[in-house]
Amino acid sequence: MLPAFGWPAAITHWQFGPVVTAATVAAAVLYVWGTWRVARRHPARPWPRWRTWMFLAGLAVVVIATQSGIGSYDEVLFWDHMVQHLLLLMIAPPLLVAGQPFTLLLHASRNPLHTWVKRFLRSRLVAVLTWPPFGLAAYAITVAGTHLTSLTSQIPASPLLHDLEHVLYLVVGYLFFLPLLGREPIRWRLSYLPRLLVLALAMPVDTFTGLVLGYASTGLGTAGPRPPGSPGPVTDVHWAGAIMWIGGDAIMFGFMMLVVLMWSRDDRASVLGHGWLERARRSRFDELVATARPPRPAPARGGIDDDDHLAAYNAYLAQLNAAESDRRQG
Repeated sequence: MLPAFGWPAAITHWQFGPVVTAATVAAAVLYVWGTWRVARRHPARPWPRWRTWMFLAGLAVVVIATQSGIGSYDEVLFWDHMVQHLLLLMIAPPLLVAGQPFTLLLHASRNPLHTWVKRFLRSRLVAVLTWPPFGLAAYAITVAGTHLTSLTSQIPASPLLHDLEHVLYLVVGYLFFLPLLGREPIRWRLSYLPRLLVLALAMPVDTFTGLVLGYASTGLGTAGPRPPGSPGPVTDVHWAGAIMWIGGDAIMFGFMMLVVLMWSRDDRASVLGHGWLERARRSRFDELVATARPPRPAPARGGIDDDDHLAAYNAYLAQLNAAESDRRQG
């Protein structure tokens, strides 16, 4: 029997999972190696550090959810089991999405791997899996199916089903949040209003599941003796329902506020003209600076970012600024 659950037990009562440990360490090493490779190949444009920390934080959440005290008590306390589900479904996947691992792989790789990854991201399979309605349906089926069916009692009794459930939550969460919060080179580019709509449609799934569990009359979803001082089986299920309802909806509402913030930042950049200037730099740069100096072959490493190009580009921006100032004064 496990000791009474509390903060000391959650922090100190760890269990070792060799598969989870090996997978997370391998993912972290490969990701950091990719950032080092990008920094070496493109010293002027290194991989953003905040994305690295986001990805590593996502891996840390997976380890905490499965190997800390939360993972140790997930088979004997249903409300702790629910906390684990929220971590694996709604916390870890968005952090991994923010890390943009596939974009990093494209930047760090060379052919033929680069071409294979690009084809894979543009394939019909990826287009279907990352289609927002598919992600929403997978999210709803996963949440309801693992909490409101006979699987709820079968999963804690089977280590294999329990591990597969963890993988399912990570995969479904990643596919759900990728087109809503990510910037990977996939087919779908949603505007911000549809993103808010999808997040809003996902909230009733958490609410309905939490209410059903909150009004349950029997205990379920645990295996083994209950720790001393733990709530009764029925109260345990009620607590789990409250966590799913209140906690799940609160997290989803937080993501909606994040989308609104992203929307406002993009609108502000558009008003300031940053978006237009960046598009001009990327699409018509050679044309803009063609009159500034005679054409010559591009250097081996500098590309369009060598000193002469940058000087011509800055001169062009100064002309734009002067013309804009004259127009406002007129």
